[in-house]
Amino acid sequence: MSYLFTPTPTIGLPIVGRPELFPVHRVYCVGRNYEDHAKEMGFTGREPPFFFLKPADAVLVVPAGETGRMAYPTLTQNLHHEIELVAAIGKGGKNIKAADAMQHVFGYAVGLDMTRRDLQNDMKKQGRPWCIGKAFEQSAPIGPITPAAQAGDIEKAGIWLQVNGADRQRSNVSKLIWNLAETIEHLSAAWDLQPGDLIMTGTPEGVAAVVKGDTLVGGVDGLTELRVQMA
Repeated sequence: MSYLFTPTPTIGLPIVGRPELFPVHRVYCVGRNYEDHAKEMGFTGREPPFFFLKPADAVLVVPAGETGRMAYPTLTQNLHHEIELVAAIGKGGKNIKAADAMQHVFGYAVGLDMTRRDLQNDMKKQGRPWCIGKAFEQSAPIGPITPAAQAGDIEKAGIWLQVNGADRQRSNVSKLIWNLAETIEHLSAAWDLQPGDLIMTGTPEGVAAVVKGDTLVGGVDGLTELRVQMA
């Protein structure tokens, strides 16, 4: 059977030390998952986790040693960076318990959840979905995936972002409100997780605006750095 038109190609992320690509299925994002970031957004405490999604083709693939070029998106005057640890699911499942969750993780990468903050805030004020602020083209630059066995103690890894060489965000993955295992338990209660799913685990404090020409360099200890230039 033929298609009416050529389907969109599958997005594939490079894997450190392997020739295959990791085919992206869905991109799940955890909101307000670091306490200090929750506070800077006007919230406090350990609220129940909540999620939003980005389409797979929102991923901007940035190979090791390269600088991704992200076009400054339309309709916004306030584009924010959010550095995140990304978990790549290698084995799917439903109703996965936290105690078993890490068996489902293939590896980890560094990602950016780029956000049209003005559009997101406008939608929040109106009580409307804020996909327009989060799920646009190239809104998820992501670097190569490091297999879990090679990633070190990821649960205690430093996470950071610099813009034009100056620190913007710097924290530690241990400060996640809901750790990855707990996140997978909650996610898999709502969705059937599939191999190829990505989980963007949340961002620490320090989110701020970027403009055309800015260079963003971010990292999580033990993983390949991510480098993106705003075009």
